[in-house]
Amino acid sequence: MNAGEICARLLEDVRGARPLVHNITNWVVTNVTANITLAIGASPVMAHAAEEVEDMVRFAGALVLNIGTLTPDIVDAMVLAGKRANALGIPVVLDPVGAGATPLRTESARRILSEVRVSVLRGNAAEIGILGGFGGDIKGVDSRSGAKDPRLLAADVAKSFDCVTAVTGKTDYISDGKVVLTVDNGHEMLTRVTGTGCMATSVIGAFASVTKDYAWASAAALACYGIAAEIAAENSRGPGSFQAALFDAVYNLTPALVRERARVAVAG
Repeated sequence: MNAGEICARLLEDVRGARPLVHNITNWVVTNVTANITLAIGASPVMAHAAEEVEDMVRFAGALVLNIGTLTPDIVDAMVLAGKRANALGIPVVLDPVGAGATPLRTESARRILSEVRVSVLRGNAAEIGILGGFGGDIKGVDSRSGAKDPRLLAADVAKSFDCVTAVTGKTDYISDGKVVLTVDNGHEMLTRVTGTGCMATSVIGAFASVTKDYAWASAAALACYGIAAEIAAENSRGPGSFQAALFDAVYNLTPALVRERARVAVAG
């Protein structure tokens, strides 16, 4: 089965299963991550209170943790939910937004990685590089540069944290520590709208809920999302219309389009 077929089949699986994705995410993107989860064919729940996260996560197909607007109390809730997800065999996807920008962000991401068994770690090159001890340059929550080749970075950090690592950028690099997959779908307009990386993480959560192969789940999710971004860019005139067109493109994405347009490869 070729890469495009794998991605198309996983999209069909998400649409067929309509998994619940439990997001503990940041306040900037709550609405758009919920809507992108719906558009891809899954069902979102946005619950972050420590008093309910352990109860809520037991209904989920995946748990997505995003530290974009973190507070110590929310990090505590993330750890509680993550441990409960681990006990139930539910995949956990971590987006360490802005790790490296402040000690709170870096320490919180490292705490989650040490106390929760994370299935997929998705971030930009600077965030992943800093967490992995390889360095990087970050401004606010945006990556300026990574200190290591992203293909090697994805593989090395995957080995360090024993989880699939997705380093996203112009080309996405996904590794389980053994194999590296590359995804060359996407569009520059994704950098002109806030929350597009966070939305990608939520889409990964939907795909991780339907397979135990989290490397291919991540690659397929990023390919589908990237294809939708390409289509959205063709049908928009700027950031505002692009965001609306992105939701439409994700919603209208078909397995046939994925087979035709997915640019996913095994890099080694």
